[in-house]
Amino acid sequence: MGKILVTGATGYIGSHTCVALMRAGYRVLAVDNLSRSKVASLARIQMITGIAPRFYNVDVCDEEEMNWIFRDHLIDCVIHFAGLKDVEESVRQPLDYYHNNVYGLLQLLHVMQRNRCKSLVFSSSATVYGAGETAPYKEDMKTSAVNPYGQTKLMGEQILRDLCATDPEWSVAALRYFNPIGAHESGLLGEDPSGVPGNLVPCIARAATGQTQALSVYGSDYDTPDGTGIRDYIHVMDVAEGHIAALREYTARHRGFRTFNLGTGKGSSVLEVVAAYEAACGKKIPLSMEARRSGDVAVSYADVTRAREELNWTASADLERMCADSWRFVCQNPRGLE
Repeated sequence: MGKILVTGATGYIGSHTCVALMRAGYRVLAVDNLSRSKVASLARIQMITGIAPRFYNVDVCDEEEMNWIFRDHLIDCVIHFAGLKDVEESVRQPLDYYHNNVYGLLQLLHVMQRNRCKSLVFSSSATVYGAGETAPYKEDMKTSAVNPYGQTKLMGEQILRDLCATDPEWSVAALRYFNPIGAHESGLLGEDPSGVPGNLVPCIARAATGQTQALSVYGSDYDTPDGTGIRDYIHVMDVAEGHIAALREYTARHRGFRTFNLGTGKGSSVLEVVAAYEAACGKKIPLSMEARRSGDVAVSYADVTRAREELNWTASADLERMCADSWRFVCQNPRGLE
């Protein structure tokens, strides 16, 4: 099996993908600057797989250090997670997001090109669909962005599209994630955000454990069955398996640039997720109903036909399992990864 370099390897999706890769027989080189993640995830990866990934504490923006890694290893493909991903933070600190997410990608591509590694799986996002289209979102829909984070993903995709158009040796699969939640079934790995979480499930978990008085629900008057926003939630291990599918079915067999949605193909409302989490933890989650947030859409879920037909991949976990796995991680790691 090939040698895969994973950037952002100690983060939430990156660490779970390392587990999936190693269990599938790939050799993994893990790269992370640890600015938004913890080195403890490496020990958890080893506990699950029995293998310690080769780790480099390097920032992808550091072209010289990244080049040394490529000189030391014959790398078959890169999976690029490294970058900032908090939408609200991106509005406050746009320059940080453009530097990390766009400049970092450019530096990585320069190093890959120099070392003749031209196979990449790119971490994109459903935020590229903006607010101009309606669900289900298809890969050929018009894209747009309403915040700097979304813009960095759009710019990243355009850079990669242009690169593939000018150099036919490149193979790039851009995976547009919807809403990854859950944790590894062992309870050893899960979502452990630093600071105040911006995603729904970590906020539910904090309310369930009493770290916050109530879960803030933004918008209860949408045109949806229960008035709350509907999103496509997908188990993080299904997302991880989506990367392996992209490696096997696209980058190993095709050239050029191709986008793929990673979702379940159906949506769940905020209150439905809360109910599933209540069933998992056995307690009532206190709610605080708040006004809608600017830029939020009522309904967002994926059309997953392309991933099913071209990658032979579909998500398998239901909402109940996602919440049960999340709660197991929370219970086993009350202070997070340490």
